[in-house]
Amino acid sequence: MLKLWRPRKSKNKYVRRHHRLAYLIIVAIIALAGVWGLRHWYTNNLRPVSSSQATVYFTVSTGETKTQIAQGLQTAHLIRSAQAFSNYLRSNEINVLEAGTYKFSPSMSVQQIVHAMVIGDVAKNLLTILPGKRLDQIEQAFKDAGYSQSDIDTAFNPATYAGDPDLSSLPAGASLEGYLYPDSFQKEVDTPASTIVKESLDEMQGHLSDDIVNGFGAQGLSVYKGVTLASIIAQESGNSADQPGIAEVFLNRINQGMDLQSDVTADYAAALAGVTPSTSINSPYNTYLHSGLPPGPISNVTASALSAVAHPASSSYLYFIAGDDGKIHYASTVAEHNQQIQQYCAKSCVQP
Repeated sequence: MLKLWRPRKSKNKYVRRHHRLAYLIIVAIIALAGVWGLRHWYTNNLRPVSSSQATVYFTVSTGETKTQIAQGLQTAHLIRSAQAFSNYLRSNEINVLEAGTYKFSPSMSVQQIVHAMVIGDVAKNLLTILPGKRLDQIEQAFKDAGYSQSDIDTAFNPATYAGDPDLSSLPAGASLEGYLYPDSFQKEVDTPASTIVKESLDEMQGHLSDDIVNGFGAQGLSVYKGVTLASIIAQESGNSADQPGIAEVFLNRINQGMDLQSDVTADYAAALAGVTPSTSINSPYNTYLHSGLPPGPISNVTASALSAVAHPASSSYLYFIAGDDGKIHYASTVAEHNQQIQQYCAKSCVQP
């Protein structure tokens, strides 16, 4: 009997199916591992930074974004990850965090910190010196806290601290402008204003470490001039990531004999004179009209601004603008700078 010939099923077809199935299984395993990894990362970064019960005062300023708050908490070593913090807010549909000064510790979880900010559980009996504030604005904070003008005058007089090493870099006749470090200080009913000022001066001195002072020297700056430039940088941008680049622009301009042309110095001059801000105001603080650094600081400073002056970026840029896109744009020539103004400053920008 004649048998019909039938082609054999190819083993290659089975092999291909087997390989395809194995590939899909591997992809699924990798995907599951990725999801597990992300979940583990997220959960781990919601945990407390440590078991330390140390008190850390943290201030949320009016108008601060959630991203800025998250970055500030990470910088203060109160949370493990700014990104995880932001993800937690987003996943729980939390849109409002109350402004104020809070009493936290590294032993608190993200959930505990967020809960305190949502209900506005601010610390009590505190006097807060905010960053980037002029001396007159800080004095106003003391007035608002209930101190008399006489108490404030004594507390803000450098002569009250004569011989104090905290003020060893302060020139004769200079005010405390730039030397009151921003922080929150415990204030009881009988706490003298001078006690809080002294605590702030001590903190400032702690930030003027050997590393910072030596860094100032490497840029050809005295401590006082370094603090002065840091105050300008703190006013130009509160973003610590931008500050080294801005510092380098100003240092390059100083080294080349160019005017700083910083709007914030003209603003300070206008504030002192009680007039409308203008880059044409006749004042030694106006760096549009006077070369070099102004006579002294224009506000208090932050650790990041001090570090930016001591350790600036390495570049040849001579210009920068803060564009409408929220980014700093640098240029080496006037032509490039003007082009960036046209491109990034349709609404407004700050430029030297």
